Amino acid sequence: MSTVRCARVPARRFTMMHDEEEHFDEEIEITNVREDEEEKLYISPSQHKKMLEELDRLKTKERLRIAERIKEAKGFGDLSENAEYEEAKKEQAFIEGTIMDVERQLEHSVVVEPGDTGTGEVHMGCKVQVLDVETAKTRWFTIVGNLEADPMEGHISIDSPVGKALVGKREKETVAVRIPKGRVSYRILSIEKV
Repeated sequence: MSTVRCARVPARRFTMMHDEEEHFDEEIEITNVREDEEEKLYISPSQHKKMLEELDRLKTKERLRIAERIKEAKGFGDLSENAEYEEAKKEQAFIEGTIMDVERQLEHSVVVEPGDTGTGEVHMGCKVQVLDVETAKTRWFTIVGNLEADPMEGHISIDSPVGKALVGKREKETVAVRIPKGRVSYRILSIEKV
């Protein structure tokens, strides 16, 4: 969170509608706290490594490849009617946008080392078996970082409603979670390290 510090505004004359004049003799304090910082992005060490590798690939191989493509397209003549050149420039813009996205994600990421299941608590990197209290069905969830989430495969984000409810809990505890389909209660049956 970035904070703009309080500023003293000197007394000024303000002209009101209908030429009425109002004078403020006191100084006023303006505080502006901006919430422009993005949320933290929790990722595993392996996801962090993948992101760094992807960034390196984009900055080296992809930039070189597209630079060659642009150079080749320029050789086709008049740029105003050169479809190959336009396509290459669009691809270059896409690659640069992707680089910016990955850099922004890395800037806001927090690498979470998998904890030791010996603590008995659910944490990122754990596989958790739960019992749906209402339906008596069991499910397995793997608690992962935001970018690794795949709910259809049972990989749930540490920031998801279910992930937030489970993290820090122990076996035999029951959690109630509000999900899009309503409210569900899970009893934690077991916790395993992935």
